[in-house]
Amino acid sequence: MKDYREVYRKWAESPFVDDQTRAELASIASDDREIYERFYKAMGFGTGGMRGIIGAGTNRINRYVIRKATLGYAQYLKRHDEAAAARGVIIAHDNRHMSREFCMETAGVLAAQGIRAFIFDDLRTTPELSFAVRHQKAAGGVVITASHNPPEYNGYKLYDEHGCQLVPRYTDELCAIIDQIDDPLSIQSLTPEQAGELITVLGKEVDEAYYQAVMGIRLNPDVEKDDFSVVYSPQHGTGNVPVREVLARCGYRVTPVVEQCFSDPDFCNTKSPNPENKEAYDMALDYAERTGADIAITTDPDCDRLGVVAKKNGEYTLLTGNQSGAILLNYILEHAHKNGTLPQNAVMCNTVVTSTLGDRVCQKYGVRVDKTLTGFKFIGDKIHTYSKTGEATYVFGYEESYGCLISDFARDKDGVQASLMLCEAAAYYKMQGKTLWDVLEELYGEFGYYLDSQTSVVHKGSDGAARIAGLVDNARHNPPAEVEGVAVVDVEDYLTDRMMKKGFPASNVLRFLLADGSWVAIRPSGTEPKCKYYYCVTGADRTAAEKKHAAMRRVFEG
Repeated sequence: MKDYREVYRKWAESPFVDDQTRAELASIASDDREIYERFYKAMGFGTGGMRGIIGAGTNRINRYVIRKATLGYAQYLKRHDEAAAARGVIIAHDNRHMSREFCMETAGVLAAQGIRAFIFDDLRTTPELSFAVRHQKAAGGVVITASHNPPEYNGYKLYDEHGCQLVPRYTDELCAIIDQIDDPLSIQSLTPEQAGELITVLGKEVDEAYYQAVMGIRLNPDVEKDDFSVVYSPQHGTGNVPVREVLARCGYRVTPVVEQCFSDPDFCNTKSPNPENKEAYDMALDYAERTGADIAITTDPDCDRLGVVAKKNGEYTLLTGNQSGAILLNYILEHAHKNGTLPQNAVMCNTVVTSTLGDRVCQKYGVRVDKTLTGFKFIGDKIHTYSKTGEATYVFGYEESYGCLISDFARDKDGVQASLMLCEAAAYYKMQGKTLWDVLEELYGEFGYYLDSQTSVVHKGSDGAARIAGLVDNARHNPPAEVEGVAVVDVEDYLTDRMMKKGFPASNVLRFLLADGSWVAIRPSGTEPKCKYYYCVTGADRTAAEKKHAAMRRVFEG
């Protein structure tokens, strides 16, 4: 990266910069620290694409950074697909600030490069984008979203022709192309009027095809629903229409959290749009208490993740992504086994930071487990490989962060599918007199108790990135030998040849395996200023697991 002051000056003096951006740049002219934070580097692709604070600068999300990435993507597509211009690219966006504008900038740059751009008339979920790329046989796709990040963020995710987010072997080449683009400020972006037929609005038939595909995943479509009810919140995001539509069509009684059902970029009526955070459920829990609902569910703003609250000893209690994923996995495999539909070469995919409780469920049913790095794009890439080679048949995939995919007509995690299948599972188990928590306790009784948690250390800005890197490096070079008398028997360093030979791309991730089956993983977030610690702790019961968990945190976090 050139000197940050020089880059700032070029932006501030460029005749191509719009008036609003010029004024924003002028407002920080005397703030060297702010100029540095905005211009010391160019925003790169992380775990979930590019994601950052909206604002002027190379290290912010804005129309010029979007244009540069899109021009690189257009050049990448032309290099790999002679028919890319005609096949086109599908673009979707969420409810965030500037999402529609960034969608149109993306379409405009593609059109200027002679590539057809297909957009939706309004918000659409990330999983529907993945589906639409496949359904329309497009050359690729783009989603404008920052998922569950705070309101000041937005982002940009790229998809291949199979509806899968680009994995490193592709983004490495793409980033090299983008880096060759010297001036992001003068990149041409056509208006819809200038583009003409090169920018097309997709019709409702794509939505209908997606709804039909989702409804096709049901295992027990006739499950008793008259005595079952669910509260749902889309957290002001894209899930409002598709989740409610699919559940209604399938006969479920849904009470929407109306205060969180309208699109709002500021998420005004939720304390957090992230299903991982308990405060995201505050309003949904009020609704559940009033209506006596069996479960309360919420999807994040781009609706690729699902969280659920269910009754535990009469109290509504949040399930973690590891727990809800294991319950769904057990429900799917249990029924496939009972119905004789479980493929002999069945495979379940999860990540190296996902609880191994699901692995035990798979072991019971003779299902192979494939591990990937964090990021559902790696699971999507695995699915594509299976479809080409026929070596395995995908039956389920999930991450600890509330993302899962039941059927592979999409190649990204799908909160709409998850909502339908979880409601079906909850209704099915209710017919047996069980809650979702009862099912989880049965799994613990069969496989042992699993306590899973995630903690984070946050350090913002350029100094923060260095501090986070230091935390990981210290763990790498000074690994503990034991925790509370339990030996650390292996350290998986995903930057080493050893892990790359096992098929993992190089990544700054560490996993420490203990002799009793417990483990801890450490990784810097690819989309947030955090160092994340993932714990999977086994124990005879909850008390033993909590004691060991506390000891592990003292050892690894200090």
